Amino acid sequence: MYSQGLIGATTATEETPEFLARFQARIDAEEKIEPNDSMPEGYRRTLIRQIGQHAHSEIVGMLPEGNWITRAPTLKRKAALLAKVQDEGGHGLYLYAAAETLGVSREEMTEELLSGTAKYSSIFNYPTLSWADIGIVGWLVDGAAIMNQIPLCRCSFGPYARAMIRVCKEESFHQRQGYEIVMTLARGTDAQKAMVQDALNRWWWPSLMMFGPPDAESAHSDQSMKWKIKRFTNDALRQKFVDATVPQATFLGLTIPDKSLEWNAEKGGYDHGPIDWDAFWRVVKGGGQMNVDRVRDRKKAWDEGAWVREAARAHAAKRAARKLAAE
Repeated sequence: MYSQGLIGATTATEETPEFLARFQARIDAEEKIEPNDSMPEGYRRTLIRQIGQHAHSEIVGMLPEGNWITRAPTLKRKAALLAKVQDEGGHGLYLYAAAETLGVSREEMTEELLSGTAKYSSIFNYPTLSWADIGIVGWLVDGAAIMNQIPLCRCSFGPYARAMIRVCKEESFHQRQGYEIVMTLARGTDAQKAMVQDALNRWWWPSLMMFGPPDAESAHSDQSMKWKIKRFTNDALRQKFVDATVPQATFLGLTIPDKSLEWNAEKGGYDHGPIDWDAFWRVVKGGGQMNVDRVRDRKKAWDEGAWVREAARAHAAKRAARKLAAE
């Protein structure tokens, strides 16, 4: 999709007030910024951080669901879940490729993930304890991801925006797949209903945390909004998610685990209870149930895949040598 020839490239330029004003004027005019365009270093670094974290989240997100491929209840469910996990791997590749156009290599980003320098979505540090969790993850986690990602299709950075168009189409299917699993369980036996309600109880609050800290505590939101990397604030997206999801839960006959949840006619949306941000930061900083396991599993996969990367490099070098000899 994108050329790796830009790895190590630089668009550095003297960031004079005139240059910054011209750049912001392009953003305000809804022009797409492309990899070879001059851009502020802060813009480039913000994109590398966000796209890298997004890519890591897609790859790490394969782990909790991959754990259930062999234990899915039917062949149909196994095939669908396998396809979903493969999609997530593809999303990670699109995003790593988009980040590479900013001059950073996939190896650098992976090393940052394994060292703890780079983060991934805290939602994947919670365990999937039952088959119902897979349905809830599809419904809530992918639903929250879609709410976050659809605006990214209009991101000011061209490669990121274009990658997100396909990602969002596939995530929409994943969300529907999860909702169908939840609906099947909610209409099943008493034990199945109890299992899916338990999963909802455990995943509801972490799903709300996926949108990031409240706007007043978000370090990057204001600048990202100005540069049109983001289009909506964390709190605005979280509210949209709550308003869309509560009626779905009502239709399913499930109870949202929030005693403070109440319709607010004046604002035309739901008021929800306080989020435990201490729990959020504890997980972000490595204190979640699965933090250690997720990084360990990624490191194992990275180490065991070294021979594939070496073979690919050797093959590329051989092809390049043949092409040079033929010229």
